[in-house]
Amino acid sequence: MELRDYFRVLRRSWILIALSFLVAVGIAATISLVQTPQFSASSKVFVSTQAGETPQDLVQGNNFTQARVKTYASLVTTPIVLDSVIDNVGLDISAAELALQISASSPLDTTLITITVTDTDPRRAANIANAASQSLSAVVREIESTGESLSPVKLTRVQKATVPTDAVSPNIPLNIALGIFIGLVIGILAAVLREVLDTRIRNERDIEALTDIPIIGGIAFDPRAVERPLIVHEDPRSPRAESFRSLRTNLQFLDIERPSQAFVTTSAVEQEGKSTTSANLAISMADAGKRVLLIDADLRRPKVADYMGLEGAVGLTDVLIGKAKLTDVIQPWGSGSLSVLPAGTVPPNPSELLSSAAMQKLVNYVLEKFDAVIFDAPPLLPVTDAAILAKKVGGVILVVAAGRTHKNQVRGVLTSLRNAGADASGIVITMLPSKGPDAYGYGRYGYYGYGSGTAAAEEIPAP
Repeated sequence: MELRDYFRVLRRSWILIALSFLVAVGIAATISLVQTPQFSASSKVFVSTQAGETPQDLVQGNNFTQARVKTYASLVTTPIVLDSVIDNVGLDISAAELALQISASSPLDTTLITITVTDTDPRRAANIANAASQSLSAVVREIESTGESLSPVKLTRVQKATVPTDAVSPNIPLNIALGIFIGLVIGILAAVLREVLDTRIRNERDIEALTDIPIIGGIAFDPRAVERPLIVHEDPRSPRAESFRSLRTNLQFLDIERPSQAFVTTSAVEQEGKSTTSANLAISMADAGKRVLLIDADLRRPKVADYMGLEGAVGLTDVLIGKAKLTDVIQPWGSGSLSVLPAGTVPPNPSELLSSAAMQKLVNYVLEKFDAVIFDAPPLLPVTDAAILAKKVGGVILVVAAGRTHKNQVRGVLTSLRNAGADASGIVITMLPSKGPDAYGYGRYGYYGYGSGTAAAEEIPAP
């Protein structure tokens, strides 16, 4: 992934990141508010020895004291010191429990011992720290005394613990800062992971990573597509209508060596917008002055007749089985040069009819009579009808729905076409979002945002 891809991921998943951020900050704030405040108080004692007046005696006494300091600091959390503290302060806990609240430390190369006590009561914390320093002094004096000789070591309290006014925990600013950091990290990682695991086609970059087949059109998603499937005439100045005109223009550069333009329109699975793409493309080509024939070759779930508002009881199947003549079932549409051949009666053997000699004869005939022929075929992964027809026609327009079609489905379609001896001529991306990082905009596919249209537009999900 390039740097711009990471920015695109962040823009696409900003809701997930924001939600993670808010949850983490909320948890941190809740923990901080429900946690009982803890107060810390410290007292310090100075360790000294009785030494002679000569420099040698002073050095030996100092070395002896520094060697003992660590040992005295360890005594602070032992019962011999804490039992006296419990009695003096009036605590109702054991020495082991009190030891969890007390710590003692001695800075390197010093003879100071710092006794720190943490408690929920600030006054009690100070009392325990002061009592611990007194108890430690008495215990050391008793331990270091031998017989009638007094202890050569003396502990003097040099800092009395005072009652703290501010709690040491919870540290609300620190907890909130950690919550912000953790929330953002989790949100970003989740966004990147979702991007890595998401196999759906989102934009043209995903297509370009799969195949070298050119992208010849992009149709933005339109929530009103169900109400107005044939947008080219219904709202000719809309961005969606302009998208189909741009697609018509791009088709002129495909298979330029063939005398007529003939394409099979198919998709990987259902509901990717192939039927409305076929219908709108045929209308836009007819508006350019070409003699266009739109054939509903989806003999399983035909939709063209419904979209075009025509009678679909008789059509392609009747011609293929010899029940009707082609010239009798082709119906004109609109005031232009567009003709439509409905699917007719749904047969029990669609694949056999499309692979028949009668179908090849029909294809050859219509290619001679019309400037452009569009065959609306079924999705390719569920059935092989489109691959059979593609071999006879030659050109294939693959419709891919953004956010719906998976990458492995596109690979499967291309493999099926290749195995059938046909290749996709171009790819049309439908249902592109009109907002966000993958938004359809002014550029390679045409115009967005000019004219009277609202959100630009493809597709009615084709059944």
